[in-house]
Amino acid sequence: MRSLTAGIRCLAAAMLLAAAPTAGAQNIYKCTQGGQVAYTDHPCPNGSGELLHQADDTEVIDRYLRLGQDELAKRYAQSRHLEALYQQRVDARQQAMDEKAQRDADEAYAAQQRAEEAQQQALADQAAAQAADRDRLQAENTALRQQNADYQNQLSQPVYNAPPAYWGAPPYPRRHRDRDHDGDHDHQPPPVSDKPIFHPCKQLAGGRTQC
Repeated sequence: MRSLTAGIRCLAAAMLLAAAPTAGAQNIYKCTQGGQVAYTDHPCPNGSGELLHQADDTEVIDRYLRLGQDELAKRYAQSRHLEALYQQRVDARQQAMDEKAQRDADEAYAAQQRAEEAQQQALADQAAAQAADRDRLQAENTALRQQNADYQNQLSQPVYNAPPAYWGAPPYPRRHRDRDHDGDHDHQPPPVSDKPIFHPCKQLAGGRTQC
């Protein structure tokens, strides 16, 4: 049982020692009263007890500076003739603040660069899409122009008219006219020509063509 209690006390002392630099430069005292051992950051009653950890001047000055109490830190240093240590800690604190400000500025600049690059990429993608649309429309327009030219070329071609069937072999036998009508001769069909006959065509409304 005693060993367990001693272990708990040692653990409590270790926790106080570990927390001392961050808790505000505290002194750690081991006090024994009524057979009980206690650890505290205040001096033991009647001046008894053991000082396990004493906050040094650097910790005290840093604590004041961290809390924004620069005047108290300066007074503490002057009362102990630690002006050089005070100035050193002030410079270190200022350097740390400058480094943090520089890191924040670098991060902000990097974020701005990423945003600008993303915006430029979006504009480039938009321009590429517009160019692709223009190319597609131009190709469609060229195809329509070519179709119209082909159609006009077809309209300008000659049309060959085949002779009617009765111009060749007549389907009915020819009747003999009376000989009384002098000068009446049989009508012969015109000869078949192999030359093309041009029929001018014109375009009408609604896409129609009249030849």
